[in-house]
Order: sequence, then structure tokens, then C-alpha cells
Amino acid sequence: MTITYDDFQKVDIRVGRIVRAEPYPEARKPAIKLWVDFGPEIGEKRSSAQLTRHYTPEGLLGRLVMGVVNFPPRQIGKVMSEVLVLGVPDAEGEVVLLAPDQDVPLGGRMF
Repeated sequence: MTITYDDFQKVDIRVGRIVRAEPYPEARKPAIKLWVDFGPEIGEKRSSAQLTRHYTPEGLLGRLVMGVVNFPPRQIGKVMSEVLVLGVPDAEGEVVLLAPDQDVPLGGRMF
């Protein structure tokens, strides 16, 4: 399936910084609750992610991540997820986060 550049532009992917992370023991699969700051234009958004194989809540603090910020909020268990934090699977299917390899301003849009 191919898409147009206009289709791609509809997905608003921004850089954010994890400012808070907590275990999410109530989740069906092991997960971590995240609070991500996307800068002054977008602000802070919440999410949960199945990241426990490679990350701890403490190790995520201050980390830059990429996230889709224009999906509607979605209830995931007891957490209202406001952003989709992006990652790719490793060889075992466990999530590895996508992030810029240099420090960039929060809220910067991927293009």
C-alpha cells in the first residue's frame, strides 16, 4: 500500500522528553506509565507502554522519545493514553524506543 506525502503529513510526530515514569502493575502485560513533555505548544501528555524488557521507570527519566501527538485519547486500562510513543521491535519482539540521536528542542516535528 502506498500513501501520498499529504497522507504522511496528517500524522503529527513530535519529539518529547519523559518527565515522569512509573510502574503500571495493573496492566494486562507489564508496562510503564509515562508523562512526556512536548514543549510549550503541545505540553505534557500521558501514555503507557510495554517497555519493561529494556527500560526501567528510573532509566526513562529525561530520555527523548518520538510520539504521535494527534491521535484521540484512548483508555488503556486505568490510564487515559494521550500520545503514542514510538518504538520498533528487537529480535524477540520487545520494544526499543525511537529517539533523535542529538539533543533537539521539545515539540520538534518529524518530517
